[in-house]
Amino acid sequence: MIPETIHVPVNTMRQFMEEVFTKIGVPANEAKICADVLIASDLRGIESHGVQRLKMYYDRIKTGQQKAVTDFEIVRESPTTAVVDGHHGMGMVIGTRSMQMAIDKAKQYGMGSVAVRNSTHFGIDGYYARMAINQGLIGMSFTNARPSISPTFGVQPLLGTNPIAFGAPTDEDCPFLFDAATSIIQRGKVEVYNRIDKPIPPGWVTGADGKPMTNAAEILAALPKDKAALLPLGGPGEELSGYKGYGLATIVEILCASLQTGAYLSDLLGFDKNGNKQPFMVGHFFMAINIENFVDLETFKKTTGDILRTLRESTKVPGEDRIYTAGEKEYELEHIVPLEGIAVVPSIQKDIIAIQKELGLDYPFQI
Repeated sequence: MIPETIHVPVNTMRQFMEEVFTKIGVPANEAKICADVLIASDLRGIESHGVQRLKMYYDRIKTGQQKAVTDFEIVRESPTTAVVDGHHGMGMVIGTRSMQMAIDKAKQYGMGSVAVRNSTHFGIDGYYARMAINQGLIGMSFTNARPSISPTFGVQPLLGTNPIAFGAPTDEDCPFLFDAATSIIQRGKVEVYNRIDKPIPPGWVTGADGKPMTNAAEILAALPKDKAALLPLGGPGEELSGYKGYGLATIVEILCASLQTGAYLSDLLGFDKNGNKQPFMVGHFFMAINIENFVDLETFKKTTGDILRTLRESTKVPGEDRIYTAGEKEYELEHIVPLEGIAVVPSIQKDIIAIQKELGLDYPFQI
């Protein structure tokens, strides 16, 4: 029995994941990209999309739901746009190449947009927006996903958690980086709650009868059967503006399917009509904006920094000592996690042990 959570050095975990990816057929240079995206998630405290996801990719490659070698095809292109077919390859590889295309186009023409079809899970959405930030641009990234969110006044899961990422450089070390699902909670967070045997708060998930569900294991089992649905931002009905989260999720679905004639809604379940596993056929949309085409970069950074500082310095709720702007908490964690190591809970340790045994790997961290 594995007794407790351990902390693994970041470089050790990165090396381990790279080797796992290469052992199952991902080319070495692309394995580095995949591991980097997962590590970026753990560094930012987004445990639902870090090493926890390794087993998911491992299993999907083994079952043929996604391909270890990525066939990146540009099927349509203009100076400022492109449509890419990922042919069910590694989502992280497809995502980084597509975002870099958008960045390159923006640098030359002011704006760049790339729509992607037939991709797979690509990790945290904010990773790609941050690519643009690091090159002095505004970056946006969107992806649809397998059905889990119900429309307002509905109980059937049809929309994915469909995250939105928007990033911009500032005159501070910490950029502005918004990265959030359009549901109250994402499926990965439900998986985290299940792994630590923690109940889901009422009001986050609805059952087919319209009543709240709180048991994470039951929710995960019910989602593929249309017996449970995550609620959009704002919650059920219209009282707290749940229709806004529903609308945002639909916007992402349109960007990530309609622009590239890709799969959408129930076609993203990962199963055919006979119940056999098939690729998830995920769609993405990336955009980069060259700030210099509007205003010089330093002026933009100063204005953006002033906006964020004014927000943080505004009057606080009694008892609260700090107001954050998007990306601040994650930025601070990036300086803490390398010192403490990546936390690996017992259930993830079991996954790692199983993968090591199957691949014949031996790593120095004790699990």
